[in-house]
Amino acid sequence: MGTGDNRATAPVELSGDGLQIAIVHARWNTSIVERLVAGADRGLTAFGATVVGPVSVPGCFELPMACRAVASSGDVDAIVAVGAVVRGETTHYEIVSEGCAAGIQQVQLETAVPIAFGVLTVESTEQAMERSQGPGLHNVGEEAAIASIEMARLTEMWA
Repeated sequence: MGTGDNRATAPVELSGDGLQIAIVHARWNTSIVERLVAGADRGLTAFGATVVGPVSVPGCFELPMACRAVASSGDVDAIVAVGAVVRGETTHYEIVSEGCAAGIQQVQLETAVPIAFGVLTVESTEQAMERSQGPGLHNVGEEAAIASIEMARLTEMWA
């Protein structure tokens, strides 16, 4: 398998030292999103990253545009995008969640700035609360923060 490039097998350093990582969040479903933002902040600071923001937008559909603006600034090594889309009675859920995910994916591929997806797409508020718990418990914002550090280091390693 190749000539033995050490980068391929070396573990990615899970240290946020020297990294500038933005938290971009939706305001819709505030009680849930506040918990995700707290988790993202907790995850970033626990690993020594500098938190930029948080940057706030109206809803999850606006997250890709905000992520593009932040990524294009050149001021961050990665972004943690957080929000919550809870299924309702209409197709709005599918439109918002699919647009948000596809938009964020497109932005990170075009800008080469990693964007960790901490956006909940759930069937109920109860499911969202289960995925946005406090310290030491399941919090998708915190998990996304850790993923953002890993991806920033991986990008750094291969750039």
